Parts: sequence; structure tokens; C-alpha cells
Amino acid sequence: MLTRRNLITGAAGLIASPAIIPAFSLAQSDYPSGPIRAISMFPPGAGADVKIRFYGSKLAERLGKPLVVESKPGAFGNIATEAAARSKPDGHTIYICPSSSMLVANQFIFKKLNFDPINDFEHITTLHVFAFSLVVRSDRFNSVPELTAYLKEKGNKASYGSLATPGYVATEIYKSKFGLSAVEVKYKEQGPMINDMLSGALDFSFIDVITFAGPIKEGKMKALCMASAEPLKNVPGVPGAREAGIDDLDIRNFWSVHVPAKTPRDICDRLETLFNEIAVAPDVLKFCADTGADAMPGNSKMLKELLERETKNWAEYAKIAKLEAI
Repeated sequence: MLTRRNLITGAAGLIASPAIIPAFSLAQSDYPSGPIRAISMFPPGAGADVKIRFYGSKLAERLGKPLVVESKPGAFGNIATEAAARSKPDGHTIYICPSSSMLVANQFIFKKLNFDPINDFEHITTLHVFAFSLVVRSDRFNSVPELTAYLKEKGNKASYGSLATPGYVATEIYKSKFGLSAVEVKYKEQGPMINDMLSGALDFSFIDVITFAGPIKEGKMKALCMASAEPLKNVPGVPGAREAGIDDLDIRNFWSVHVPAKTPRDICDRLETLFNEIAVAPDVLKFCADTGADAMPGNSKMLKELLERETKNWAEYAKIAKLEAI
């Protein structure tokens, strides 16, 4: 598996130059008439930002136009989402994001959003799906039942690291299932969290495996199970939550593509076709494998239905995790 450093270097390099000149253009049309802008809700160099740059570079190759990634981190992604929703609906601004954990989940985290996550966008297609993993220090626990027994004994002196909403919610569902009282420790960056996991200050965390790719590869940490009910093909050897005994946990993160509402249908259709070609290209399948994700090509109808279904799911997750809108 590639390290985060390799992923950042490789993927960012694809966008580094101001223009990407492809070998050919797939079609002759007035679209696009200029550079494409991809808005990122993550800081430059973050593991998730790498995904946006990687997929963006593949679109640039096919469209024959430069692509610029514009980073707008903060407010749980709401700054970037609002900027994307308010952009000119001409196909020159795209929004690649983890839609289930951002577009959907944020409806239950914030009392008021300055955008409608469903109706302010044309939803193009899905790209891939991944799930967080329950990660521990390698020399401490070998299974979910072993960790659970320890946490029950330790009570509220146990602690877990929280870096993103899906991880927090997955943990609260796990705690609710077994009557655990481990205390949340919030982090803004992954570095301090990794250090506290390695030192033993934290007992566990639900986190994306790419964040802990280095320590896992070095044998310092291990993943006990996925936050999804079933295992993922590209995270071999790690069971799904159902097999591990957390049978009511099934949080998956779907990455997808969106453009502002009222973007012309022919442009949306072209982007749907291109991104579905991208999703199953050999180098993209390898990228998914290296980042612990499974490719998931789709279409606009399927994506909108997925968002509606995930909204219902997150309404239940919010109740279990006792999410209080801010």
C-alpha cells in the first residue's frame, strides 16, 4: 500500500502545472471553454484532498483543459459546499466530495445551512465507496470483543480519538451497542492523534485507513473491523462490523461528483459519462486499492436516490449518537 507521502506527491504533481495537455480530446464542443475549477473542502495535502486532485487530473486529461483545485477548508466542509452551490452553473465548477458524510451528515450537525445539499446541486455520479476502520495499537488488542471487554472494565477512564463526523458517529453506535462510556478526545489534525494512539494515551479510534497507513504498514497499529456492515474488497483481512459483532453499524462514505443546480443537462450528461469512464480506468482502480476504497461508478439518478436514503440513515445515526445541531 502506498503511504500518504507517496499519494500526496504523486497526485498533487498531476495538478501542479498550470495546464495539463492531453494526447487528444474526446469530442469537439463549446464545453469547456476554459479552465475547470474543482472546489475542495479539505486543506491542501490532506489525504482526502489528494483524492480530489487525482480525480480532477483525470477529468482534465479527458477534457483537454487545465484544472485548478481551489481549497476552501473549514466549517465541516460548509464553506466549500456553499461556494460550489453558488458558482455559475456552466459546468466549469465541479464539486468532488464524500457526499454521505458531508452533504448529508451536515444537515444533522448544523441547525441552519446556507444551501440545500440536495436541491442546490445537479448530482452527477458516484466514484467510490470507503469506510472508516476501528484502529488500535497493535500490541494491545487482537479483536473487537477483546477491546470491548477492556473498555467495559476501564469505564469512563477509557478514551477514543475523534477527527471527523463519521468516526465519531461510528464510535457512539459502538458504545451504545455494548454500553461503553469511553470519553471522546477531539482532534483537528491527524498527527497529534496518531502520536497519542502510539503512546497509549488513546485506546482506539474509528478513522480512515489511509490516515494511519504508515503505522499500520510498520506493524505499530492494526484495524480490528470496518465501520461498514460488510468488508471492503480493497481492505483485505479486515472484517465488516457485522462479522465483528457490531451488527447495527453500517456507515459507508460515498465519494461523488456534483455541479451547481441548473447546469445544462448536456454538460451534466457528458460529465457523468467521463467520470464513469474514470472510475473504472486501470490506474484509478489501482488508486482505489492503494487508498482502501472500492470503485463505484453510477449515474445521476442512482446518486440522488443514494443521497435521499443516506439522509434517512443519518437521521437515525444522529439519534443514536445524540448529535446536537450547532
